[in-house]
Amino acid sequence: MSERKGSIKVETQDIFPIIKKWLYSEHDIFIRELVSNASDAITKRASLGRTQNLEIPAGKIDVRVNPEDKTIKITDNGLGMTEQEVEKYLAQLAFSGAKEFVERMKDEGDEKNADVIGKFGLGFYSAFMVAEHVEVDTLSMNEGAKPVKWSCKGETEYTFDDSEKTEVGTTVTLYVNKDGEEFLTAFKLSETLRRFCDFMPYPISVLDETLKAEKPKKEDGSVDESAEPVPPTPTIVNETKPLWKRDPKEITDDEYKAFYREKFPMDGDPLFWIHLKVDHPFTLEGILYFPKFNPQKTSFNERNIKLYCKQVFVSDDVKNIIPDFLSLLKGCIDSNDIPLNVSRSSLQGDPNIRRISNYVIKKVAESLKKLAKNDREHYEKIWGDIGIFVKYGCISDTKFDEMMRPYVIFKNSEGKYQTLSEYRESIPDAYKEKLDKSIVYFEKEKSDASLRKQLLEEGIQALETDDHIDPHFLQHVEMHKKGEEEYKFSSVDAMISELLETEASTEDDIKIKELFNNILFPSTQKKAEKEETGSDQEMVEISKTKNASAPAYFKTDENMKRFAKMAQSMGQNASFPIQKTLVVNPKNALIQNALKLHEKGQHEDLVKMICGHVQDLATISSEGLKPEEKDHFVKRSQDLVQQLSGLAL
Repeated sequence: MSERKGSIKVETQDIFPIIKKWLYSEHDIFIRELVSNASDAITKRASLGRTQNLEIPAGKIDVRVNPEDKTIKITDNGLGMTEQEVEKYLAQLAFSGAKEFVERMKDEGDEKNADVIGKFGLGFYSAFMVAEHVEVDTLSMNEGAKPVKWSCKGETEYTFDDSEKTEVGTTVTLYVNKDGEEFLTAFKLSETLRRFCDFMPYPISVLDETLKAEKPKKEDGSVDESAEPVPPTPTIVNETKPLWKRDPKEITDDEYKAFYREKFPMDGDPLFWIHLKVDHPFTLEGILYFPKFNPQKTSFNERNIKLYCKQVFVSDDVKNIIPDFLSLLKGCIDSNDIPLNVSRSSLQGDPNIRRISNYVIKKVAESLKKLAKNDREHYEKIWGDIGIFVKYGCISDTKFDEMMRPYVIFKNSEGKYQTLSEYRESIPDAYKEKLDKSIVYFEKEKSDASLRKQLLEEGIQALETDDHIDPHFLQHVEMHKKGEEEYKFSSVDAMISELLETEASTEDDIKIKELFNNILFPSTQKKAEKEETGSDQEMVEISKTKNASAPAYFKTDENMKRFAKMAQSMGQNASFPIQKTLVVNPKNALIQNALKLHEKGQHEDLVKMICGHVQDLATISSEGLKPEEKDHFVKRSQDLVQQLSGLAL
């Protein structure tokens, strides 16, 4: 046919310059768009072949780069197009889609920061991000069709001409501009294709056309001069059937682990994984892995889950699709039902997104629940890594909370794991009424071990909590009842007197309290200064409890402690005063000796040192001394030992 010209009728004359500069830092998406179009064309040909009972060749996509000619060619053996179809799909529909895409970008605000998932929608015209001239050679699978060439130089004018193409399919040739020259290497194209099209359903081969045929090498590495030169072999860059497409029953643990190591090579083996597969009422496939938790390296909102659409990589930012509490998971999800050409704000109201999110949450909860019930030993073994997921999930999502709260476990005083209901069942009958709805807990590395020992001698356990997620989880459980179960959490130091106190105070006990108050807090002025500066406020109490051996311990006001922790977790660095009470054991020999020395009126300095040392020991046994307090403690201890040793001589 003779050359025929046409034009794209648009009002926006600067649409090509906008496309060319669009998202300059991400213009590598052109290869994904063009290869995705090629994949769709192959799929459509296969579908038509089945309905028309035609023999269709296996689909393939060839990418050829020529750094000398500055061209990139993408060839597929899909269904091809007639001249009328080219005009319809490229000059009209594709361009109108590109125009709509650009207009949407403008509506979103600043071009550079517009947030459109995956940038899908720009389609064929993304080629002009890197090309100054694009040619399309295509031959339709329709019987009797003639090959046609469509050419456009980045303007609204285009031309049709005869093509020399002999095989059904399409070849898109990009004449690369200066901004796209980085893609004129097989390495760069392969790298980009592996990023976006690593799991495309058809093999993608890459070859540098400037490579010459070479004679093969012998087994010893030398060139076989007698052999004919062998042309270079194209490199296949993708895996056509990703692991998530296979039947989970046919996949071994080693294959799951190998896939994880391939996608996340810097990690060790995952703890376990969940294979997702659903086709109604939406399509979703994928694999989610639970990694080992490293608080030094791991953080929420990491881009660890890769989102695919029809096996084409779209994004690793899956907010609104995967809930925040699961953002520590790693893996891949593939769905045809995620809208890819809309802003993230519109995703929040999309019904498919809600269904997919709910499905993922449900599957994760079901898998964890199954593990907890069927393999408790393994569940406990990995709890240190998954506990933060589970507790955060219970706080964040009502349905997850309903399914998983009964399987949240804590270490008890003996280092064994218990659920909240198991803890309640373990309470000795003699203390069930006193504890009622209460659960005794202690803070890891900040609790007096002697108090836990006292309770343990009575058969009462205490549950270990951390400083990070547990304050929020305990508060959540207290505020949100599940069925008939109601819990109230109280720290060991707050509960021990209530549980184990045995005797009323005597006259000597009152004297001990006054002694410690007068020495440690000698004036109301000092207390006023503490309140004014926001320092922790302290006072003295006397308590006689069963099994007590330590001279004293600190009791902290539960509500004030929780308020301070909540404020700290929300980034408020201000120091909140906490009411601390020094609970003195009047039955302890050291305490009794201090009273006797005081009543004799001798060695009053020694009495003061003993009282101060008792306070220091209580501090060390609970939260420990602050760095600035350690030097003073060492000095006071030396003075105390020196005076005691002097008395012994």
